Amino acid sequence: MPKAPSSSSNRPALRRNQACRSCRKRKLKCDASRPHCGTCVKQWQALVSVPAPVGYAHPTEPQCSYDPVEGLTLAPETDPMEKIRLLEDQITHLKGKLCEQRDATSRSLSPGQLPPHNHAYLRPSSAASSSGAGEQTPDVSGSMGRASLERLPASEHSPDIRFRGSTHSPELHIVSPKESSDPFMTLLFSGRNPDLPDPPVLDHFIDVFFRCDPCGSRVLHRPSFLASMLLSPRDPGFPHSAILHAICASASRWSSQDVVILPDGTRRDQFAEYHAGKTRQYIDKTMATGEEIFSVMQACIILSWYFYQEGRWVEVWIFAGFQTRVAVPLRLNYPGTFSTNGNNSPGAYLAPPKDFRDLESRRRTWWMTIVFDRIASVGGWIHAIDERDLGTEFPLRNEDFESEQFVPSNPQDIVTPDVFIRHPPQYTDPFLLVIKAVMIFGRVTDFNVRGSLRTGAAPSKNQNPFFLRGFEELDKLVSSDFLNSLPHIYKHNHGVGDAPSGSILDTDLYMVHIIPHAATITLHNPYLDFTDSQCISTARCVNSARSILAAYYMLSATSLDITRLHPFVTICWYLAAVVQVQLCKYFIEIGDSERESTVWGEINVLRFAMLEYGNRSPIGTRQEKLLQGLMREIVRMTAQKQPLEVGVPLYPFSHAGVFDKGSRPVGERAPPPAPLPRSSPYDESLSSPSSVHGGPSPPLSSAMRSVPSTSRSNSSSGWGVKDTSSDPSYPL
Repeated sequence: MPKAPSSSSNRPALRRNQACRSCRKRKLKCDASRPHCGTCVKQWQALVSVPAPVGYAHPTEPQCSYDPVEGLTLAPETDPMEKIRLLEDQITHLKGKLCEQRDATSRSLSPGQLPPHNHAYLRPSSAASSSGAGEQTPDVSGSMGRASLERLPASEHSPDIRFRGSTHSPELHIVSPKESSDPFMTLLFSGRNPDLPDPPVLDHFIDVFFRCDPCGSRVLHRPSFLASMLLSPRDPGFPHSAILHAICASASRWSSQDVVILPDGTRRDQFAEYHAGKTRQYIDKTMATGEEIFSVMQACIILSWYFYQEGRWVEVWIFAGFQTRVAVPLRLNYPGTFSTNGNNSPGAYLAPPKDFRDLESRRRTWWMTIVFDRIASVGGWIHAIDERDLGTEFPLRNEDFESEQFVPSNPQDIVTPDVFIRHPPQYTDPFLLVIKAVMIFGRVTDFNVRGSLRTGAAPSKNQNPFFLRGFEELDKLVSSDFLNSLPHIYKHNHGVGDAPSGSILDTDLYMVHIIPHAATITLHNPYLDFTDSQCISTARCVNSARSILAAYYMLSATSLDITRLHPFVTICWYLAAVVQVQLCKYFIEIGDSERESTVWGEINVLRFAMLEYGNRSPIGTRQEKLLQGLMREIVRMTAQKQPLEVGVPLYPFSHAGVFDKGSRPVGERAPPPAPLPRSSPYDESLSSPSSVHGGPSPPLSSAMRSVPSTSRSNSSSGWGVKDTSSDPSYPL
């Protein structure tokens, strides 16, 4: 029986010299597909799938060419760059003629006969009037005046480019042929990325990013970045598009209206999602080619903090590991962020820092990567890079970085003796202190993870943790030494203050005072035992939780917006609430309804703080839902009629509405803030503040002390807090 003909036999054979030159030269089969044959395409795809070596770039398309068709002549060999230059010259020449023709037309018409579209570009609004050249835009991005337009290059003033309307769609708006001869050519000539918002809108998002973002903005040098935005998009000094896309995604927390509320109550920002996706495209491209790796890494850090604010834990965990793995080949973990020494390994991918600004930008990029890794691991996961592998010195103060005044490198790094309790004034500010506080938290995470790595059972509350190796030193550091060692200017300033223009908030300094308490809770929580009045772990956790509450009370008494805080604050609130939930369960079990009601009020304060933060950053909403899962048991056990409403004001309102000066007549005083429950003593013998602190009633900020000395009631239902840190009989 004859064999069935194969599919290749049905294909007509190629005529002589019909195959491409590359296949003929290598004597390979060719299908003569145009513009590139299948064989050449496969070889090119295999080539570009592997990152190019340093100093080499893969071809942008398959190297496949054919012999000239009979009767046609080949074009002369020309340099591609020269061809591009000639085309740009032709575009410039044609645009000049077009402008001359329009000028002649406008001169021949009276002012009342001018085409209406010539006035439509005086301001970035689709409904701009001829008298609105200097007015502000009414769109989502906020107020942007004429100054933003004056910053644009000359090509951007061309009436061929339309500004977006209120939708802020990132898609390019192409005008009709009647309104413009060729808007795409104008866009191509200017070199502007069509995926980015229009220049005035982009300028506004950049301004919002630097003013409001407490995380990703640390890696960029603001003065030079704003100056580079004045350059032409074709200039090599213009910011990388990946960074601009990441900035748009992050700043949309405060400026975007393209928000959709999902059925589960979470919010989705379509504008931010679009620019986050564009940033990821640049990251994927850099992973394959290695091009612009440092700029794309900075964009990756900004995007990672955006994912953290959104509470997208899978992406947070993936990006935390990705950033550290990318930073290691760049040698950012070496002193000076550069080293050519290695064990049979190639040199760093980055050249040595060019100047002071480049060096400090690399330091900050590295340390924000490490801070992100530590914060992402507080759930009890190992870090992506060990503390012993961190050789980079700490960065400089913010004011020294922005002023660009030459300052010797910071003498401290992570292995400097007493680095967490010695703070040189010329190398200390809230940003550096918050780095140290996060690194202390990282040590707590390392201790917990490594302690349970090779043990089969979980820590027992009956176990004395102070007999564990290294526990005593770590407890002393997080519960007292770090906060007590702060410089005087920061020790008694908790980041909330008054100024002639109103209350001010230093989110870094605020976090410095509550992160050690969150670390204390994480360290001692496995050993909580409310039935043992001598349990120091219980004392540590309860007092740390109340200190975090006191810090929130201090903030809520002002007109400040808590959503401007660092997103890690929601984790600190959650950890404090976890302790309160366990304390509430204890009071339910012993039948102490009065103190149970007080604790319910404190739990609800923390819940509503998370929800208020979640109005802008979904991480707050996600943490509150996680907390509700822990509260199911006490909700079922309690005798309270409406436990989730205990301590909630009858008419809750936001501070933003109360303190909005624009909504009140001039001279009218603002009403007081919404009432919040105050922490009451947990023991009958602690009925007055003086019995807690041994003196007159202190200000609210005094509750930030680590472990105040208290006494224990003789009542069987009471539980008190006792400071045993100075007791020589206790293993401290």
